[in-house]
Amino acid sequence: MQLSKHGEELCGDSVRRVDTPYGVIVAVSDGLGSGVKANILSSLTVTLATRMLEKGARLDDVVEALGETLPVCRVRKLAYSTFSLLLLSREGRAYLAEYDNPPAFVGRGGRLVDVPRHGREIHGRVVQEAVFEVTDGSWIVLVSDGVLHAGIGGLWNLGWGWERVGAYLSKLGATDIDAADFVRELEHLVQRLYAGRPGDDATAVVVRVRRPRLLTALIGPPRSRSDDAEVTRQLMASPGWKVVCGGTTGNMVARVLGREIEVDLAFPDERVPPTGRLEGVDLLTEGTLTLHRCLELLRAGVRPRQLEGRRDGASRLASMLLRADRLDFIIGRAINPAHQSPDVPPDLAIKHKVVEDIVAELEARGKKVSVKYY
Repeated sequence: MQLSKHGEELCGDSVRRVDTPYGVIVAVSDGLGSGVKANILSSLTVTLATRMLEKGARLDDVVEALGETLPVCRVRKLAYSTFSLLLLSREGRAYLAEYDNPPAFVGRGGRLVDVPRHGREIHGRVVQEAVFEVTDGSWIVLVSDGVLHAGIGGLWNLGWGWERVGAYLSKLGATDIDAADFVRELEHLVQRLYAGRPGDDATAVVVRVRRPRLLTALIGPPRSRSDDAEVTRQLMASPGWKVVCGGTTGNMVARVLGREIEVDLAFPDERVPPTGRLEGVDLLTEGTLTLHRCLELLRAGVRPRQLEGRRDGASRLASMLLRADRLDFIIGRAINPAHQSPDVPPDLAIKHKVVEDIVAELEARGKKVSVKYY
């Protein structure tokens, strides 16, 4: 979430996230003042800090480099920006370093967790450091002071404040919404508290800790019939959700497994063919039309919560794709004669292109995606 101060085109806060083989690095910075100058200061801060930390630099070296690199403001004669740095390992160990930013909110479920900080002077700056463990259900929210100032002079004389923000975040943490919806709820409330005219740049980053959701999708039968058993074995041996797209593909999987398909003849959405049920498979859909509609939903920016209650195959598929963290696609190259008809629109005939576009949409959302062809 980033809101620019009313009247400014650029936000003076900056955020940068870097994924590493060992975990994730998140940096939030608030540049001195607002607008372009503040944006330059904060952008330099998060870029320099994350790049150095990614290469294994110590915090002391990062702080020293910032002091030597940031341009000096001509008016205030200062080279200044705040920062919050979060290093989160895949084993659940978190390191937090904060300089002049509001203390990060750390919680689990619907309660805040007290994380002791220890101040340390580094090259003239007192940096607050903390090391703590996170588990499934933990959440961390990094904010700039513009979030705490929301409502100042209006609903609250001194603004929203850390305690009230923490109480609100705890309510959100008690729900099962993902990080994107979590921060969106926070953004909407901050906007309302500012009456749509933020008096300061406001930034928030939400990290939710949970076990990764895995999904494997088999789309289309392989070119060689001799690979039918292998792709079916890969699908059924995969952890997490299992999805099959395509009538021919579903029949192939059912044949290899020796199981029967039950067709759901309900049409919750007339644009999407009915789904089926196959033991061991979480979702069985028609192929091209369903994939094309799923792509439309992804391109429209739909969120999983908006798809709750929809029973058509495209909506269910889009919901599962959006909720998964790692997705493995097994794509068969067999040609479906039905899609060679001149009566079929070109964008529907090219199933592989639709799948490639779906993969691109998912990768743009930070999903880990792999594709194998048969």
